[in-house]
Amino acid sequence: MMADDLLLGGIEAGGTKFLCALADGEGRILDEVRIATTTPAQTLGAAVRFFEDARDTRGPISALSIGSFGPLSLNPAAHDHGAITSTPKPGWQDTDLLAPFRHLVAAPLALDTDVNCAAIGEHLFGSGRGLDTFCYITVGTGIGVGIFVGGSAHGGANHPEAGHIPVPRAPGDADFAGICPFHGDCLEGLACGPAMKARWGVPAETLPLDHAAWDIEADYLAGLCTTLSYVVRPDRIILGGGVMQAGHMYTRVRTRLAEKLAGYDASLRALSMDDYLVAPTAGASAGLTGALALSYRTAARQWPMHWHAHLNVRDDSLHPQGMPLAAGGRDV
Repeated sequence: MMADDLLLGGIEAGGTKFLCALADGEGRILDEVRIATTTPAQTLGAAVRFFEDARDTRGPISALSIGSFGPLSLNPAAHDHGAITSTPKPGWQDTDLLAPFRHLVAAPLALDTDVNCAAIGEHLFGSGRGLDTFCYITVGTGIGVGIFVGGSAHGGANHPEAGHIPVPRAPGDADFAGICPFHGDCLEGLACGPAMKARWGVPAETLPLDHAAWDIEADYLAGLCTTLSYVVRPDRIILGGGVMQAGHMYTRVRTRLAEKLAGYDASLRALSMDDYLVAPTAGASAGLTGALALSYRTAARQWPMHWHAHLNVRDDSLHPQGMPLAAGGRDV
C-alpha cells in the first residue's frame, strides 16, 4: 500500500485523558479529539465512535495503534493479551483495550505502553534522533520508563516496569509511607506527582523553588537514572512528564546523578550531564505521535522517517471543553 493511500489511527491512552487522532500517510492530522478518562465503557465507547465516524466519512482505516498506561499484557501468547492488568487506576483493571476496536480495521491492531510510544516519537522526531539506545522517563500521575535498544522499544517477556523498583530513601525522607497500592514506597509510590501532593499537602507545581520537596524528588529520580545508566548503558536519558515542567528540576537531577555515579567507569565519567539527561523535544503529544508512527509501521512495514516536515500533532491544540481547538479538533 502506498503512503498516499494510508489512513492511520492513533490513541494516547492516559490516566486523565485519551488523545485520539486520524492521520494520512504523510503524517498530516485529519481529525483529533480529547476524551476524558472516566470509566472504560464511556471512554473506550467515545474513542470507538470517533474512529467509526472517521471510517464512515473518509473510508477504511489502514491501521490503528494504542499507546496506553499500564501495566499491559503485551505478550501475544498470553491469555489476556491486549489488556490493562494490575493498574491502580480504579475500574480499569483487566480492561481489554483491543477488543472494542477490532471491527474498525482489517489490519492487526498495535498496542504498546504510553512511554514506549513517547520514546518512538522522540526517536523519530525529538531528543532520541540518531541514537541506538536511550531511555525515556515520564514523571506524572505515575512513573513510566520506555527503553529503546537497537532502534526499537525493548519489551522482553513484557514491558519494563522501572517505575516500581525499590529505591534507597532520600535524605530527609525517612517517614513518608508512599502511595503505591502494591508496594507502598517503591519509586512511583515516593516520587510520582500524586505522591508529592500526598506528602506535602499541595500539588507539586505550587511548591516554592526552595522547598525541600524538590531536592528529595531529584534524589529519587537521580537514583532511577543511576540504575538505568548502569544496567542499560543508554546514550541518553530523556526525562519528561508533568513534574518535570518545573524546569529547575533538570539541574537538580543532573547534579544528584553525577554524585550518585561517583566517578565510576571512564565512559560514565566522560558524560556531559547537560547532553546526557535532557528534556523531550518531540512535542507535548510525543505518545500520540509515536502511536501514529506505530500505525504507519504496522501498515507500511517501515518507520515514517519522512514525517518530520509534516507532523502537526500538538497536545495544546486539544484544549479543554469550551476553549478553541485547532482546525478539525474537538472535545468529547
